[in-house]
Amino acid sequence: MNIVFLDRASLPAPLRTPRLPHHWQAFDATATTEIIARCQDADVVISNKVVLDATTLAALPRLKLIAVAATGVNNVDLAVARQRGIAVSNIRGYADATVPEHALMLMLALMRNLPAYQQDLAKGAWAQSPYFCHFGATVRDLNGRTLLVVGSGSLGQGTAKLARAFGMNVVFAERKGAGKIRPGHIDFEQGLRMADIISLHCPLNDSTRGLIDAAALAAMKPGAVLINTARGGIVDETALLEALHSGHLGGAGVDVLHEEPPRQGNPLLDAGLPNLIVTPHIGWASFEAMSRLAEQLIENIELWAAGTPRNLV
Repeated sequence: MNIVFLDRASLPAPLRTPRLPHHWQAFDATATTEIIARCQDADVVISNKVVLDATTLAALPRLKLIAVAATGVNNVDLAVARQRGIAVSNIRGYADATVPEHALMLMLALMRNLPAYQQDLAKGAWAQSPYFCHFGATVRDLNGRTLLVVGSGSLGQGTAKLARAFGMNVVFAERKGAGKIRPGHIDFEQGLRMADIISLHCPLNDSTRGLIDAAALAAMKPGAVLINTARGGIVDETALLEALHSGHLGGAGVDVLHEEPPRQGNPLLDAGLPNLIVTPHIGWASFEAMSRLAEQLIENIELWAAGTPRNLV
């Protein structure tokens, strides 16, 4: 069995050797023009973010399994994979602790205006204060605030659990435009209006692309905080920046952008706002989480080869 890992450097964690007869080939990164040549004889292709589109899949007649080294599978043309009988597996449950922790970190930092105070201290504001402390941007507690969680899977549930421990009132948003409200959920627009903080944990698909647009941002409470640790395409970044500049939005913490890496630049990276935090898609990447991911990735291949596949999408 020929196994090819197209972007090994995107997973900086040890990988054990699969317990099956195989030939292993790994590349730190793979350009679009290199995929077909590198995978021509592959039975299994591992990809974290390398795009495997219809044209590429059609040129790989030997391919039998795409093992995605992530939960999201937006980089694979799933319809064509099914048509060609190519199994696709993904990683599940590995980030149930680390992504919620990252989301909560962003909430805490923004509600307590940590970046603004760091900037003040760098300018000497505390040393110049007539008091024992420096009063700058408003500091707000999480306790008693309402958190709207968009996406009720394991990451959304994990975030809700942490938020409740801080005394927050947690509500889950129903899908936008849904005709029926599921138990434990509230209408999407109603949630926007009532939430102090909104945290996104939904997948990126046709129904969520641009979900948080200018209209959604305008519907939020003045001073509300938006957290996005899901996918960049869920949020209209231009509208987000405008809402921050206008003062309507109290803050935003994003771990994802619409283009990653942002080689063409991104206005959020250059904004320089004290109530905007951008982290480089690192919420998933604790040592513990990456170790779980690495083990599950190899197990997915072994179980598929043994005829007992799991985590197929």
